[in-house]
Formats: sequence, C-alpha cells, structure tokens
Amino acid sequence: MPKLLYITNQICGPGGLERVLSIKASYLADTLGYDVHILTLNQNKQDLFYTFSEKLQYHDVTAIGNPISYFFKYISGIKKVIKTISPDIILVCDDGLKGLFLPLVLGKPCPMIYERHVSKNIELQNENASFFNKMIAKVKFKLMDLGASMFNRFIVLTQGNQNEWRIQNMEVIPNPLSFYPKEDSLSKLSNKKVLAVGKQSYQKGYDRLLKSWKQVVQNHPEWHLDIYGTIDKNQKLDLLANTLEITANVHFHQPKKNIAEAYQEASIYVMSSRYEGFGMVLTEAMSYGVPCISFDCPYGPSDIIKQQEDGLLIENGNIDGLAQAITTLIDNDQTRMQMGIKARANVKRYDITSIALQWDHLFKTLLS
Repeated sequence: MPKLLYITNQICGPGGLERVLSIKASYLADTLGYDVHILTLNQNKQDLFYTFSEKLQYHDVTAIGNPISYFFKYISGIKKVIKTISPDIILVCDDGLKGLFLPLVLGKPCPMIYERHVSKNIELQNENASFFNKMIAKVKFKLMDLGASMFNRFIVLTQGNQNEWRIQNMEVIPNPLSFYPKEDSLSKLSNKKVLAVGKQSYQKGYDRLLKSWKQVVQNHPEWHLDIYGTIDKNQKLDLLANTLEITANVHFHQPKKNIAEAYQEASIYVMSSRYEGFGMVLTEAMSYGVPCISFDCPYGPSDIIKQQEDGLLIENGNIDGLAQAITTLIDNDQTRMQMGIKARANVKRYDITSIALQWDHLFKTLLS
C-alpha cells in the first residue's frame, strides 16, 4: 500500500486537528492498510492526548532559535525525513503560513495535499480590528491563495470554506465522526445541564454565550452551563461570569480525555463560535443524541445542523436569540427528545467509513 506522510505541528494537545488526525490516520492504517507516518514539530516525546494506532510511525523535527535558524532547521528536518522514508503522498496539516509554502521550499518530491482545518477569518482576531490590521490580513490572504495553489489538491471541510479561497485545485471532505456510541450510552436528556466544548478563545465566543446564559438562568436558576476547554485567563471569562452574577450556574473545566461522559450528562449542546472550520463538537454531541444550538457562523454549523429538525441555528451574534433558543429546548422536553433522536440519525453521514473512502479515492486519483 502507498506510504503517506502527514506533516503537522505538535499532536500532544486536545485540539480538533489532533482529534481528527488520530481518527483518520489510525483508520487509514488499521482498516485500509496504508503505511502512515506522522512528522511533528517540537513534539519532544510529549504524551499524546488522543489515542493513535500502534501501526503509525512518528518522526519529530526540533526547530528553535531566531526565525531564520528556526525555519532552516524545520525545512532541513523535513527533507531528511522525506529522503529516509520516500513517501508516495505528503499531506500538510498546518494552518500557519509556513505550511502553505512547503511545496515551494521542498520542491514537491511527490503529490502534495493541504488540509485546511480553520476558516480564513482566524486571521482577523476580532471584529474591531484596525484598518492597518485588516490590510495586513488582506495581503496575507493573497499569499495564502498563492501558497495553496501550489498543492496538487487543497482540502477544506465545507462548501463555505471553499468559497473563501481563490484557487482551482480544491475539494471538500468533511471531518469524520469521533465516535458513534451504542444506544445504551446515549444521553437521557434529563439532566439540567447545557454543554460547550472548546478552548477559551475569541473564536469560541464564550463571552457571547455567558451573556445569553444570564438571560436563561433568570427563569431557570436550576440549570447549569459546563464549558470544557483549555482555560485562558486572558479571556477573563470568570470575571465576566462574576459581573453577570452567574458564577453559581457556570462551571469552567480543563480539557477532559473522556469527554464522552460530558456528552452523556448534557441535555443541550451550545456552540457560540464567531467562526469555525467545521464544528466537530457538534457532530460529537449529536452522536450522543444531544440536540445542538449554534450561531450560524462561518463555517460548519449550517452544514451539520438541519434547522428545526435536529437542532437550532441562530443569527450569528444574536445574544437574545441564543438565549431564547436555549430556553425553548429547556421548556419543551418533547421537542428536545425528538431533536436528539433526529440528531443521532442525521449525523451518521459523517461516519469514518464513508469519509475514509473519499480520502482513499483521492489518493488513488493522485497516484494513477
């Protein structure tokens, strides 16, 4: 079978990219028989957060020092690994600018694929960015398009993501389901708990969620909001919760390896992101039969949630609308249950079997 080389950054964290890579690379090796190698940057033998197949082979490049020294060590390290293993296909999973220009600096030793896991909007870190920062982002977008055009294939997760780019070599392949639990492991949707999962950041929009939650608990003080994800004190979410006087109803947790337990205990899942690459946590929640409410942000939620059938989409940034949607599912047990059933059924379209076949077809096309 062909030899695949994934080039990424560290895979020891609890992020979405690490989760997807663990599922996809493991399936390609265990089930489809590919010879899969993963090249990391400054991993330094740190423990993996997620479980990867024992069949995978790992390579790590250490790059430190000033920017010039760092880049030279990074590129020379990659070239050394490529020369050693002679991959048939290289897949780049690095959302930074350096990843986009690897075909240029490596000389394209074999077919190369780029996987984009985030929206371009991540370059604009807040809606009040200065004119100067917006111009810098615009120049960066041009460079990103240039780098992206050098790959044999550029993969994004949704049609919306595809529309952000000005290149021709694109294809849409969504993220696979992380898991699909048995019927006896599903949420009973009976706990007075609302769940959100993801690191604390501007992107995830937890400040917006807390403002909505303030309205919810005024009528439902018995309900609690659990937020799991790397805690960033710079986001000052604990201070905001205190200002809103909702600290008794909001609980911040560090990332949890067995996040399945949180889905099992939740009755509603809420995504308050300003933008997404996909929104894999939505599919995870839905697999446990948990109905989802999300801002209709770019991109992902509108691809995953079927409005009024298995969840609710709210105008992006509509704080009152989000609060009303949460309250609606709290007040209507039957609606919550019906949406949960539909959510679990509808999300099966992201099963790893069908997603992996799309990748298998792409690999065979590039090697034919």
